[in-house]
Amino acid sequence: MTHLTTPQPFDDHPDKPNRAQLRKSLRRQRRSLTANAQRDAANNLALNLLTHPDLIRAKHIAIYLPNDGEIDPRIFMQMAHRRQGQFYLPVLHPIHDGKLSFMRFDEQTKLFPNRFGIPEPTFQPQMTRPAWALDAVLFPLVGFDAKGGRLGMGGGFYDRTFAFSRLRPAMAPKLIGLAHEFQRVDRLPIEPWDIPLHGVVTDQQRYRFRRSSTD
Repeated sequence: MTHLTTPQPFDDHPDKPNRAQLRKSLRRQRRSLTANAQRDAANNLALNLLTHPDLIRAKHIAIYLPNDGEIDPRIFMQMAHRRQGQFYLPVLHPIHDGKLSFMRFDEQTKLFPNRFGIPEPTFQPQMTRPAWALDAVLFPLVGFDAKGGRLGMGGGFYDRTFAFSRLRPAMAPKLIGLAHEFQRVDRLPIEPWDIPLHGVVTDQQRYRFRRSSTD
């Protein structure tokens, strides 16, 4: 598992004090997990994802490399390869600052640290897939609630990248947050810039949310 220091620029994003404190507490909890606990969580997560209705037929799936104690989706990726699924990693877009591009990814892909120290493939336009052409996007959460509220790292990269889904929800891939079950909290406010999730999957549960009547 890749262990990296979480990039500090995210911490400079304007935030409410209570959200910043909650983010700090939840990050500390997930970093405290042992390697065995992380492995068990990753195995359970994979089983919950393999039978997820939004993923059974998905062929183009974006995932992430775990960092800062995030739950690990790579076991799911290894299992889902048997379905001929193709996987992609988020890459900082070289032109559109604050947005992500998605590059083909497998175990042979060479990775290099981006400006935040997070490993990613070298940007190659011919190897990217547009955000709207993905079937599903699995991304890490810092916190979530059972109503669809979520807490991320504060950088806003996914919100900016998938902002188009507000105007064209039918074009949006399934947006599914991943977390350890202990990262669930009673309630989180949904901010105006938050792009709604289709669901959250943890090592113990699957949560599905209604986005809109047109989705």
